[in-house]
Amino acid sequence: MLQGKTALVTGSTSGIGLGIAKALAARGAQIVLNGFGDVERARAEIEALGAPVLYHGADMSKPAEIEDLMRAAAARFGRVDILVNNAGIQHVAPIEDFPAERWDAILAINLSSAFHTIRLALPAMRAAGWGRIINVASVHGLVASAQKSAYVAAKHGLVGLTKVVALETATTGITCNAICPGWVLTPLVQKQVDAKAAAQGLSPSEATRQLLSEKQPSLQFTTPEQLGELAVFLCSPAADNVRGVAWNVDGGWVAQ
Repeated sequence: MLQGKTALVTGSTSGIGLGIAKALAARGAQIVLNGFGDVERARAEIEALGAPVLYHGADMSKPAEIEDLMRAAAARFGRVDILVNNAGIQHVAPIEDFPAERWDAILAINLSSAFHTIRLALPAMRAAGWGRIINVASVHGLVASAQKSAYVAAKHGLVGLTKVVALETATTGITCNAICPGWVLTPLVQKQVDAKAAAQGLSPSEATRQLLSEKQPSLQFTTPEQLGELAVFLCSPAADNVRGVAWNVDGGWVAQ
């Protein structure tokens, strides 16, 4: 389905990004990996699916490194056909205690990096008459939680950016959409579960239930594999007219 297409996924050496990269690779896409996780493991998992892989270690908070990432992808594969903006960081604190440098870093990586990759990817997509831009936002792009001011602001901004890009490309073969996950079982979230279990003397299953019950009515984690399959759908002809959507995969979180 995606043979001959190149997919660049930021923050793709683990978690959601790797899940999306693997799903696209399984459909024939060439993959550009980026991130600070276990690079060799991620590369091996993609190559096992038969996909060519390029890794670039750009720091997504730095526009010059993002430009080098986009140049390297074009030099290796010709152009970026599918752009998945997934890189993100988090910090939790009340606003009055929120370190200004953490605010700046979260806005840079979670929001500004997507602006830079999109502005650099669009010319080649327009020339080709086809492209897919998928921004991995969050349920926090749709609703808020206390003590997450920078993350919520960045993810709301990413949903807004998605809509603008969708409008600017509305008469072309390029689509832009956002995926908004709730709780996803990634290594980062597993650490939160383990910490809750240790701190409160809970079993892993009870700690998981308590974590999910705060927000996610299904009491089930979304998986990176499920998000990967949604990304595959958004790259398919069936999604040619899906434009500017913020698609929540949240176990009913926003339905409350």
